[in-house]
Amino acid sequence: MPSLHMAIKLVLSAGIIVGVSGNRAPLNFLGALLASLPLTSLLAFVWLYVETGDVERISSLSGSIFWLVLPSLVLFPAVAGLAARGLALASLAASAAATTAAYFAMIKVLGALGIDL
Repeated sequence: MPSLHMAIKLVLSAGIIVGVSGNRAPLNFLGALLASLPLTSLLAFVWLYVETGDVERISSLSGSIFWLVLPSLVLFPAVAGLAARGLALASLAASAAATTAAYFAMIKVLGALGIDL
């Protein structure tokens, strides 16, 4: 049986997903705004602090997230461009592949610069 802590995490996470994926036209901007916020990171920081109290771990995680946000930005123009050409599901797969390639490239560049994730 899940603990209250786990139940709160699940309900909060599900609420965010439902809020983002709502398909009411006037709320598209609000859904995009909600999706653009670093809520996953903020929740991870909160849960990590509540569970461990380890501020150094939160700092390290934050630094790693910063570097990995950069290649994740490839996804958005790729989806928008391909979907606009009528490639709905294919745009998701191609964009995910491009983003994955960007992650690997970033990890390689960071490694060459001596930056550990």
